[in-house]
Amino acid sequence: MARNTQHMTRANNHAVEAVELTKQFDHFTAVDRVSFAVRRGEIFGFLGPNGAGKTTTIRMLLGLIAPTAGQATVLGFDIARQVAEIRQRIGYMSQRFSLYNDLTVAENLNFFGGTYGVRGPRLAARKDYVLDMAGLKGRERELAKNLSGGWRQRLALGCAILHEPEMLFLDEPTAGVDPISRRDFWDLLYVLADEGRTIFVTTHYMDEAEHCHRLAFIQRGRLVALGSPEEIKAEKMHGQVLEIDCTTPDIAIGALRKIGLFDEVSLYGALIHVVAEDVQAYRPQVEAALEAKGIEIRSIEVIAPSLEDVFIASVREQE
Repeated sequence: MARNTQHMTRANNHAVEAVELTKQFDHFTAVDRVSFAVRRGEIFGFLGPNGAGKTTTIRMLLGLIAPTAGQATVLGFDIARQVAEIRQRIGYMSQRFSLYNDLTVAENLNFFGGTYGVRGPRLAARKDYVLDMAGLKGRERELAKNLSGGWRQRLALGCAILHEPEMLFLDEPTAGVDPISRRDFWDLLYVLADEGRTIFVTTHYMDEAEHCHRLAFIQRGRLVALGSPEEIKAEKMHGQVLEIDCTTPDIAIGALRKIGLFDEVSLYGALIHVVAEDVQAYRPQVEAALEAKGIEIRSIEVIAPSLEDVFIASVREQE
């Protein structure tokens, strides 16, 4: 990038700009020429299965590992030359939460406050804000190791925002947390975004992607889609989705794939999604194939595609 990258980034209202970002480990390419931009004040979701390259990308943006090739800026600062400036202005929360289990809630907040240089009256005010935001008031003396996953998650987020960072990097923050705690956590992220913070969050939960302003899908180190959830669905989903609720879905999938008419036949929990252009026209063949196997159809209807449908379509298109 040119030397005036900092000026350009701020003028363009981008919190992150990555250009051809690449990371190789020996002969393995973990991140392959990834380019994207994150706007200030948005929740940007970085989606993909485990091992897709999400964490490696975050580690490069934070200056924890050096890219093999390519360039990036965070809040206008170069990730290769201005790591100290970046770390002063961002908060980071890993999927392991990075808490000290043998310290209490208050002691964890004190420790991380000291790490970020937050002391005295400002620390007291920030701790009060965090405890209130995270719903941890009254739990100050509880050991971190005795908190449930959801409360540990809230405490870790609180520790990451003690110093009022401009931007948050959250790496799989809801992994292993129950669905209700996941939903409550996203409510907190909306509060932080409304306060003007930029949030970069990695996840493999497709339902969480719907909560993001914009998304990037990564698969095997390469971006396969980029845009808002609505834009990605419009651009990447070329077929319609037929959702089927039936008995023995594992047998049903085999029967439907055998027909050979569909772009995709996938299992979604106990339901089956069949993807094809004008999929409604194939409904008689679907019903006949399942009835031939003695499979009872409870319901069958065309539905709007989920982001998981779109991700599968995007991966198939790339391959």
